[in-house]
Amino acid sequence: MGKTSLLRQFVQGKFENRYKATIGADFFTHEQEVDGRKVTFQIWDTAGQERFQSLGSAFYRGADACMLVFDITSSESFQHVSSWLQEFTLQAGKREVILIGNKADLQESGRQVFARGVQQWCDQYSADKGAPIAYIETSAKNNTRVSEAFLKIAAEALKSKPSMQEEQVVTVPSVKATLKAPPQQTKPEEKQCGC
Repeated sequence: MGKTSLLRQFVQGKFENRYKATIGADFFTHEQEVDGRKVTFQIWDTAGQERFQSLGSAFYRGADACMLVFDITSSESFQHVSSWLQEFTLQAGKREVILIGNKADLQESGRQVFARGVQQWCDQYSADKGAPIAYIETSAKNNTRVSEAFLKIAAEALKSKPSMQEEQVVTVPSVKATLKAPPQQTKPEEKQCGC
C-alpha cells in the first residue's frame, strides 16, 4: 500500500524503494503550519496486514481523525478499507476520515482501483453515516499531493477542537497522529497544536 513510504515522504521528504512490512507500529513526528498554526504531528504507522490488525486497534483509542491508505494498483487493498474503517470507528468512535489512494504514479500501467468507484464508496459511506469522507490520490514516490493529504486531515481535526489545551490525536489505520497543544503563547497567532 505504501503507508510507510507516504509517511516518510511527508516527514523526511524522501522516498525509499525497498519494501519492509510494518509489524505492530512505527512512530514519526513532524512540525508544520496548518491554517496559520504551528502543528506538531505525532504519527503512528500501524500495520495493515490482517494478522497485525488487533495490535493497531490500541492506537486508535482517543483519535480525532483517520487516514485510510490503500494501493490503487491493488483491488485487494481497497477491499479492506471498509473493515479498517469499521475497526477504527469501533475503537475511536465517529471521527474525521480521509481516504488515500497511493501509488498514483502507476495509474497508467497498473491501476486496478478507479477514482469513480472509490468516489461511489465515499458517497455511500457519507449517506450511511451522515459524515463526509474526502478522497485524495497520492504518490509517495513522486511526492504528489502527500502534504495536501496530511494538511487536509489535520485542518479538519483542528476544526472540531474548540480548545487545544488537551492532547488530541489524529489516527490513520496505518497512521495515527497526536495533536498536542503547548503552553499558552503570548501572541495569539503563534498558538500551537499537534497532530
